[in-house]
Amino acid sequence: MSSAQYRVPYLLVDAFTEIPGGGNRVALVLDARGMTTEEMQLVATKLRQPQAAFVTDWDGAGFGVRFFAANGEVEFSGHAAVALVITLAREEKLPAGVKKIYLRTIGESLTAELEDSRARVQSPSPRFRDPPSWKVLQEFIEVMGANERYLHRGLPYGITFTGLWTLFMPVVAPGLVDALEPDMEKLAELSSELEVATVHVYAPYGPRRFYARTFAPALGIPEDPVTGSPNAALGALLARAGVVPRWEGEVNLTVTQGHRMGGPGQVDVRVEYGPAGNILGVFIGGTAVVAENGVVELGGSLN
Repeated sequence: MSSAQYRVPYLLVDAFTEIPGGGNRVALVLDARGMTTEEMQLVATKLRQPQAAFVTDWDGAGFGVRFFAANGEVEFSGHAAVALVITLAREEKLPAGVKKIYLRTIGESLTAELEDSRARVQSPSPRFRDPPSWKVLQEFIEVMGANERYLHRGLPYGITFTGLWTLFMPVVAPGLVDALEPDMEKLAELSSELEVATVHVYAPYGPRRFYARTFAPALGIPEDPVTGSPNAALGALLARAGVVPRWEGEVNLTVTQGHRMGGPGQVDVRVEYGPAGNILGVFIGGTAVVAENGVVELGGSLN
């Protein structure tokens, strides 16, 4: 590799909002052909965003995509996927008339659909682990500056995967969610011990609506403003527990996030069932808006 500089165009896009500065920001590189894993991680680091997505190849309606967090590659990023699909359409990177595309991630191929100015993206297939003990939940809530009286005993808690293993902790009311003040170092330690990437605290917010905050210090992200993957997993957890009613083979719910961080956003979650009652897929939907574009320079050359 030579010492010459090469330039990588990027976009900063805010997902799950229509207002720049709201929702959850992600860095997108729409043409990462020829880039190595190390170069993608370097770009993600240089752009100083919690997560970044890179389009590594494309063929018709299929796009190879890789996702990076601050401390390395992750299988899936929901807000990045939603932002990417909308941005590909706005930048006219999709074949004419195409409204359904496929994202080839390192885990599986996922369906994405465009609906006017919105995108709906399939998450990785949900998986469930045995829930932790109540004592473990107490330990987690205490390092967030609260106590077990915050915990909602009528909603499900557990560990679920739709791209990231996430611990779900229900609390009584949205105001208590916002009152949490986690000790991030201790929370990262507990997360690593439990082998979860993120901790998702949620509360009821109305019919089929929930309010949440996501903490991911184990990934180098103290708090994620408005998340895709954890909310997909939350939908799977709530649907499995029968908390949200099923209608015509679907469970639909909405999660609001980001108010505490000053960038509110909204995530629509749909869980689809098969005739036998099995979960066929979990989808997250929302909007996105471009906040910034630019070029990052790297040494060497793309050969």
